[in-house]
Amino acid sequence: MKLISWNVNGLRACVKKGFLEYFQEVDADIFCVQETKLQEGQINLELDGYHQYWNYAVKKGYSGTAVFTKIEPLSVRYGVGQDESEDEGRILTLEFKDFFLVNVYTPNSQRDLARIGYRLDWEDRILAHLKALDEVKPVVLCGDLNVAHQEIDLRNPKSNLGNSGFTEEERGKMTGLLAEGFIDSYRHFNPDQEGAYTWWSYMAKVRERNIGWRIDYFIVSEKLRERLNNVDIHCNVMGSDHCPVVLELKE
Repeated sequence: MKLISWNVNGLRACVKKGFLEYFQEVDADIFCVQETKLQEGQINLELDGYHQYWNYAVKKGYSGTAVFTKIEPLSVRYGVGQDESEDEGRILTLEFKDFFLVNVYTPNSQRDLARIGYRLDWEDRILAHLKALDEVKPVVLCGDLNVAHQEIDLRNPKSNLGNSGFTEEERGKMTGLLAEGFIDSYRHFNPDQEGAYTWWSYMAKVRERNIGWRIDYFIVSEKLRERLNNVDIHCNVMGSDHCPVVLELKE
């Protein structure tokens, strides 16, 4: 089973930059996107063979998530835990026969850390949500989690220490998540791989020089360890400031 996660940074713009060609070529069973930046009716994607599920932000041109899946889910939820009114469109939870899929676009703490409080509260709510799901069946969490967990996960750790996405608090929340019985699937296969990034600034030459951050993940329940087959970062796929991440699970 092949799963894809990609922060498209505006799906309408990404479609003009090759999204559909990549979508058809990669032929995923489940394809998750974040930061769709659109409202219902603003795009019509004809994806033959896929069920489509969208969570739109109330604010126009902001945030948003979607899942395109060949496998019809047993249920779909649009909020965090008991809160089904989450209005930034940041999460979709799909239940399948063998696992839950949670597609997330984690809030950015912002450059001046103005939103760090909201971000840390979000992390707590997501962890509670994941633990509750994991008691029922295994979980696959994917998306733009807006944190580089370790120094190996970004090009310039020393100069970014304390910046949004690399604060001790945000990194600590990721450490806490993994300690609760979850696996960073990329590091499972590539524990010491340097230079593996999923996001690059749009500043000139930054992506060409691979000055990036790994902030897009597939995190899976420990119960799925034996089903992990492969993880890949499609760093050469353009169309966004992020690139797709691929998870393959054994059937």
